Amino acid sequence: MNTKSSRRTFLKISATAGAAYVFGTPAFAKPVRPSVIVVGAGAFGGWSALQLTQRGAKVTLIDAWGPGNSRASSGGETRTIRATYGPAHILYTKMVARGLQLWQEYERRWNLKLFFRSGALRMAGSDDSYESAALPVLKEAGIRFEKLSTAECASRWAQINFDGVPWSVYEPDSGFLAARRACEAVWNEFLKQGGEYQQGHAIPRKIAGNHMDGVDLGDGKVLKADFYVFAPGPWLGGVFPFLASSITPTRQEVFFFGTPAGDLRFNEEHLPTWIDGGKRPFFGVPGNHWRGFKIADDTRGPVIDPTTMEREISREKLSAARDYMRMRFPAMAGAPLLESRVCQYENSSDHNFILDRHPETENVWIVGGGSGHGFKHGPVIGEMVADAVLGSKPPPAEMALARLLRNRSEAK
Repeated sequence: MNTKSSRRTFLKISATAGAAYVFGTPAFAKPVRPSVIVVGAGAFGGWSALQLTQRGAKVTLIDAWGPGNSRASSGGETRTIRATYGPAHILYTKMVARGLQLWQEYERRWNLKLFFRSGALRMAGSDDSYESAALPVLKEAGIRFEKLSTAECASRWAQINFDGVPWSVYEPDSGFLAARRACEAVWNEFLKQGGEYQQGHAIPRKIAGNHMDGVDLGDGKVLKADFYVFAPGPWLGGVFPFLASSITPTRQEVFFFGTPAGDLRFNEEHLPTWIDGGKRPFFGVPGNHWRGFKIADDTRGPVIDPTTMEREISREKLSAARDYMRMRFPAMAGAPLLESRVCQYENSSDHNFILDRHPETENVWIVGGGSGHGFKHGPVIGEMVADAVLGSKPPPAEMALARLLRNRSEAK
């Protein structure tokens, strides 16, 4: 991974500004701002556009349907923010610590409720290796946590049946984020900071001489910039076919159930977000800003096309969610379904994010592999993208494209 060419390009732009001054530009002329086109207004693209704009770049943000739209992985009511990542994931755990700080800073700056501190609970199963390995990582990253026995959990949250759960990890400072609202808030701030937004289907133009010269928006319209950042979420493999086997969107179903009238046990003040690490890998979010009790199966569904997929729930998944809820949350047995969503996962094949330069060109950056769990990392990814594009700091090695391309070659 080499960021020297980005720095060279940035310095070249600055040199142009210097030359203009030497050959007669008035002394009050401002340096030329690097121009960047960001494709995708979700968690990764929106925050990248904002951070680049705040650092002085001239940014155009493009999205096919708008920030937090119904097809996007950043759409929906809520996304969890938690730091329990299992073994050898100190990078992402530290990113959560930074992300919690940034989410709360922007929330105060915008005077807009985005973060709900409900706490986050990870229930261990009979194989507790994931949770056990996470504890030293949490400690190293400075994340507050408690290791709770079954009895301690049952005492705190009597609304949960902890049968089959030997112990749990509890993060008191974690919780959940308002997803669609946050996407729109980032977009609004981007526009206030002087960014430009266009709605359209951006297609990369051909690469020649280690350089891409624009994106096509249809009807003969071409937009050009010094740099391009592609963060199209589940469409990443379609935009760049060499990543099709590394980013495979899968169908996921989410349900919102109605709690008993006046019953506060299932809102964020009295119940944490939770993940069941046992044989039935469900997760859930309480309250959801009055939308209902959110529950979803973490098992990967069939591969889909995020553009054409019909977003209608299946009776099979609804029945499975009700069965699980009856077992783990007995007071919610028979609760009415209020709303539902069909969304997608788009993790990379090794579950690490992607933040790297396109292998064939120096002025194109690729960002993705975040899926739902990537939402909480949005502001931190934005900082990393701005650092990478403007040449001030290389991205983490874990996010390099080489490991995916190597895996693809070895699989042939």
